[in-house]
Amino acid sequence: MPAAPHDLDETFLALPLRALADAALARARALGAEHADFRLERVRSASWRLRDARTSGTSDTTDLGYAVRVVHGGAWGFASGVDLTMDAAARVAGQAVAMARLSAKVIEAAGSDERVELADEPAYPDRTWVSAYGIDPFAVPDAEKSGLLAEWSARLLAAPGVAHADAFLLAVQENKFYADTAGTSTTQQRVRLHPQLTAVAVDPASGDFESMRTLAPPVGRGWEYLTDGSYDWDGELARIPEHLAEKMRAPGVEPGRYDLVVDPSNLWLTIHESIGHATELDRALGYEAAYAGTSFATFDQLGKLAYGSPIMHVTGDRTAEHGLATIGYDDEGVAAQSWDLVRGGTLVGYQLDRRIARLTGFPRSNGCAYADSPGHVPVQRMANVSLRPAPDGPATEDLIAGVERGIYVVGDRSWSIDMQRYNFQFTGQRFFRIENGRLAGQLRDVAYQATTTDFWGSMTALGGPQTYVLGGAFNCGKAQPGQVAAVSHGCPSAVFEGVNILNTTQEAGR
Repeated sequence: MPAAPHDLDETFLALPLRALADAALARARALGAEHADFRLERVRSASWRLRDARTSGTSDTTDLGYAVRVVHGGAWGFASGVDLTMDAAARVAGQAVAMARLSAKVIEAAGSDERVELADEPAYPDRTWVSAYGIDPFAVPDAEKSGLLAEWSARLLAAPGVAHADAFLLAVQENKFYADTAGTSTTQQRVRLHPQLTAVAVDPASGDFESMRTLAPPVGRGWEYLTDGSYDWDGELARIPEHLAEKMRAPGVEPGRYDLVVDPSNLWLTIHESIGHATELDRALGYEAAYAGTSFATFDQLGKLAYGSPIMHVTGDRTAEHGLATIGYDDEGVAAQSWDLVRGGTLVGYQLDRRIARLTGFPRSNGCAYADSPGHVPVQRMANVSLRPAPDGPATEDLIAGVERGIYVVGDRSWSIDMQRYNFQFTGQRFFRIENGRLAGQLRDVAYQATTTDFWGSMTALGGPQTYVLGGAFNCGKAQPGQVAAVSHGCPSAVFEGVNILNTTQEAGR
């Protein structure tokens, strides 16, 4: 059932949101800013860690402050503050304008005529938005949260062969007020949760060890994710020790080319690295080259690049229920949208903010500006980038049944990809040998290797909606100074033909 709607937190609404915004925006206008926006945020993050069913660490922090961003003289200016007085807000706006003036001089001295201009966006006055969640995790007593993690850890430790168990839970509540000189003002609240348990097995004779994590993805949900039965925690905790014991006994993979059936618990990360980052247009234009890299999917290939096979349909989405990158409005006042990035296997879109949209001739941003704290400037960040399932596609078991010799890949682990998002190598948590359409035991030391276009070009079948899972991560990194953002990636199970498989132990020379 959908979560009952929550009201905006009264303690956040009690802050002088509009008074501070009015003071800052009025000062920016008076100083001649062509555009100004004000953003006040309160971000509360709490975590709980247990080692062998005993608490090993907790944290609970709140980041509260505001930022003013301006366009003045065709250049950006930005400043932030924590003093919640109107005089201080006006002073911060003045600092932002001073920075823009200095930036304009630097740009002029460099001989550049590139001016900052923003794509048009309708004004949204007095809008509110709250994410879809049931139980506020911060309303649940800490003892209850730690107690559940301890109980689950004890179950893992009681299983034969499990030497250690780690448990982790991260909860975030993000409140944000935004206003700009065009007339938009939005107040938003979202909650996200990341639970994870890991079992470790050790061979005393050889010292060899393996670990196995829960596959439950992080979600834009509340405490109910752990308690309402929507995810089968009991079943997964019961299966992990069995899978772990089998993996400890499993043989290493024989390198070569195999057909792969890739589970959504693994494929989401490949989507993130090889599609999500590659279709950030600021990156494709070179604006992240000094740190996060560039992209092989350059702007001149829009509408031309064969990204993958004809069954490949990938969307960018800021509206998916429970998505980690789901919002009502982004940090430039742009309403959330859904759009195509790859359709019929061809690159047809990018992720945009307002400046990049205007610079490249798009009529509108698709709402991809985000700052991870009030002290950071918004940058172009990833939407929920997802591979769509086949509308009448088969179950995962049926995909496996169609493979004669292959590997079924489950769970994410390590990855490596070049700075253009083109050459990559991914591992996973569990790998099952497929023989004549049936699973035939686990393998170890498996990694799949390809180029982005070869890998997605080898995709021959997609599972149906019943196989679709919204995976994701809390810690996507970008920008200087560095920022992190939470993002989800949905996908079905999928079949890839003739993918190169490495034995990681042999590759390491062991």
